Amino acid sequence: MDFTDVSLVALRVFREVAERRTLTAAAAALGYTQSAVSRQIATLERAAGSPLLERRHDGVRLTPAGHVVLRRAATVLDEIDATARELAGLPTEVGTVRLGWFSSAGALLVPRALAALRRTHPAVTVHSREGSTPALVRALRAGTVDLAVVASLPPFRPPDTETPSLELEVLAERSLHVAVPATHPLAAADSVDVADLRGQRWIATHPLAAADSVDVADLRGQRWIATPSTAEESRLGVWPGLDERPEIAHTARDWLAKLHLVAAGCGLTTLPGSLAATVPPGVRVLTVRGGSQEQRRILLARLPRPLSEPAARLADALRAAAADAGPSH
Repeated sequence: MDFTDVSLVALRVFREVAERRTLTAAAAALGYTQSAVSRQIATLERAAGSPLLERRHDGVRLTPAGHVVLRRAATVLDEIDATARELAGLPTEVGTVRLGWFSSAGALLVPRALAALRRTHPAVTVHSREGSTPALVRALRAGTVDLAVVASLPPFRPPDTETPSLELEVLAERSLHVAVPATHPLAAADSVDVADLRGQRWIATHPLAAADSVDVADLRGQRWIATPSTAEESRLGVWPGLDERPEIAHTARDWLAKLHLVAAGCGLTTLPGSLAATVPPGVRVLTVRGGSQEQRRILLARLPRPLSEPAARLADALRAAAADAGPSH
């Protein structure tokens, strides 16, 4: 079978698998059975004459040939979709941009940017989705989002090592803070020494939440308030560098839930500076003295190619919203 004979269905399936990194997740997203997804991938690999996916215990990874196919497939599928819309008499995609954003960017930055864009360029339509930074980077590579607002933690390495390298722009750099219950002894001051954070109970992301299962031995001695994460995300919520095993007692999937747990007196959590204005009553946000300076960056990521006019307008709105939030620290 020649590769020029591959079906669009196979390319769509491959793009979904490349983004979601498991056949099961791709099948669920597409409404297919896992065996149907496997058959489409097998057909594509026979046509390519080489493996496109490396099967691993934690999912699949693209081979060098897979990266070539993904890059070309994204372009082909976008063009086919645009053609279908034009033939159907629907508005073309020139006024549409697809945005991905990590969770805390959805609290203030993204809503402010979208509201401003509606005022200044009402003809631009934005389709947005939330995801982890690694998932959004894969979506950029797969061509399912045009822009992504992603997070970066020290030492601020690139979000992936694929080629071509993503274009990354720092929208904001903020200090990390700690959120404490208003009734907590530490809440009496505006700042706290890092040494005073030892022995506290934390609301955090635990690395064990990355997997669907865990060895029972890994659970010994652990009580957590955590935001479940993927295997590719760093733990959030416990102050970095504490020289002790933190005590954590609950799990929470989003920042608002974590902050309400803090307000209820369930524990402490770290908080990006960009979220300081969103805390509910009963929460005090403190700066931390001593230790290393903990910074968090918000990045605008995209593939290294010219932006469409709608994407460029949205990028401008995101920059303005980040600037309006206050100076970087």
